Amino acid sequence: MPEFSRRALLGASAGALASGCTVGAEPAAGAAAPTFVIVHGANGNGASYAPLVSALATAGYRALAVDLPGHGPAAHFPLSYQAPQDLAALLSEPAPLARIRLDDNVEHVVRVVRQVAEHGPVVLVGHSMGGATITRVGGEIPDLIARLVYFTAFCCVRLRSVLECFTVPEAAATLATTIPSLGDPEQTGVTRTNWRSADPVFLAAAKVALAGDYDDDKFRTALNAMEPDEAWDVTVGDARGEPATWGRIPRSYIRCSQDRMLPLALQDRMIAEADAATPGNVFDVHTLAAPHLGPQDPQPVVQILASLARRR
Repeated sequence: MPEFSRRALLGASAGALASGCTVGAEPAAGAAAPTFVIVHGANGNGASYAPLVSALATAGYRALAVDLPGHGPAAHFPLSYQAPQDLAALLSEPAPLARIRLDDNVEHVVRVVRQVAEHGPVVLVGHSMGGATITRVGGEIPDLIARLVYFTAFCCVRLRSVLECFTVPEAAATLATTIPSLGDPEQTGVTRTNWRSADPVFLAAAKVALAGDYDDDKFRTALNAMEPDEAWDVTVGDARGEPATWGRIPRSYIRCSQDRMLPLALQDRMIAEADAATPGNVFDVHTLAAPHLGPQDPQPVVQILASLARRR
């Protein structure tokens, strides 16, 4: 496995679309409003999306941010990760997430979508590495999903996995490897990152990679929402979508033009490869001038999602 696979994969947290709830969109008249089911990425959790969920609810939409297995209330925060920290102990701390596979994420989200779909249409949104999960979910239950939305997210069609996406020329500009990680994920089964570090070099690297235009307070809020571990299998597991199932679901992509984690060139390559696989059902593309964590105010995301709900 190349050195890249042992470093910094992935600092791409699901979360922290920090603050702001002003909205002005309304559901389509005479149509059942969809429920937005939001799937976080690496080191994230559903709570990171509280501002976005709140803004969608204010606009009249149901929204649910999922905690993937081993995340949220089930997350593991070792004592050595707390303050005062013991980094030597943290390196050897067992990782419950090492048991989690991409298949487990898919199974969990399939169950959630099945339950939510009993009450109306479902729009399934994946951010960052959450894209790997929603693609596979689309392959399992295409008839229960009204639309897939990739929010600066991985969409694997020709490229097999999240890790493989980082090996192509379009990923050369990624700053993922500038965020130090702890240990060897091939040995521990997880990528472990010390988001609570006080090291100014670490903090500067993380901010540039994830949240370039955030003010310092908003950036620290984002870091405090992140979890130290992410399952390595989700990074290397087969995340490809099949044209016959996933490929028949209407889909949208929200590009983040200032993303330094998932470079715009890589986002565009994944969009192009997906469209080539299903030329009769191509991405509806939107662009935000935002970093990997998305805009500090969720309003632009809400406006896009609301426009998609009206188009169903």
